[in-house]
Amino acid sequence: MIVHLVDGTYELFRHFYGLRRFNKGKDAPLGAVFGVLNTLLELIETGATHVGVATDHVIESFRNELWPGYKTGAGIDPALLSQFQPLEDAIAALGVTVWPMVELEADDALASASHIASAELAVEKICIWTPDKDLAQCVEGDRVVQVDRRAHKIRDAAGVREKFGVDPPLIPDLLALVGDAADGYPGIPGIGATTAARLLNRYGAIESFPDTVLGTGRELALLFKDLATLRTNEPLFERAESLVWRGPTPAFATFNDYPGGARLLERCRKAEEKFGGGVDSGPARSTC
Repeated sequence: MIVHLVDGTYELFRHFYGLRRFNKGKDAPLGAVFGVLNTLLELIETGATHVGVATDHVIESFRNELWPGYKTGAGIDPALLSQFQPLEDAIAALGVTVWPMVELEADDALASASHIASAELAVEKICIWTPDKDLAQCVEGDRVVQVDRRAHKIRDAAGVREKFGVDPPLIPDLLALVGDAADGYPGIPGIGATTAARLLNRYGAIESFPDTVLGTGRELALLFKDLATLRTNEPLFERAESLVWRGPTPAFATFNDYPGGARLLERCRKAEEKFGGGVDSGPARSTC
């Protein structure tokens, strides 16, 4: 069994701004949502049988209480924001498991799902579909990998070390030291990626640093590490088998009324005939 975990919010942003390059701001109804549905169908059409999608139902999370500068939904294009809820409804209608997150973030859901699935011997591989560097901390050997479609890379543990200079478990420490502008915390002044990797490879986790290394910045670094550490204890499901795609629900037929919807529905029905219920009648099953 290969489990595919998809960052739905990232995909929504990717398709929204990808379309903006061509539509001159004249957004089609649910245009980005249809883009994400196409991405998920492509995954299913290539043989993915067990799929879960995590979304940010809202941008804010518990981390905003820990650090006042943490990212919020302020400034998000209203046309994009208006597709958050429809995306979740559409994924569910497609018959794909979706986890809309409120207190936690979509990244936490992906980390929790990976943690649950990796405990099952029947799960051969877990593919986490996102370029977000936070998720690199979830990579384990070559069994749990990160698929960065943007860079055309599949990163196992060796790939994470090649890119970031540290092993996956030290990614939260690295981000704490260098900061993450996208998430809204600055890191420790004077420490760049090269210095951070050198310190972590020498001393290990931030908690093991001699007091003289960070000085008064130690407590701040530990706070940023807490922000960067993904939560893995959300009980999203009990068994990975529950993620099997069995075809669309009747609600998916409503998309027939949108431009391109009829074609999407046709593809969905063909995929259901071939892959619905996790049985692949084609020549090969999905890999990352």
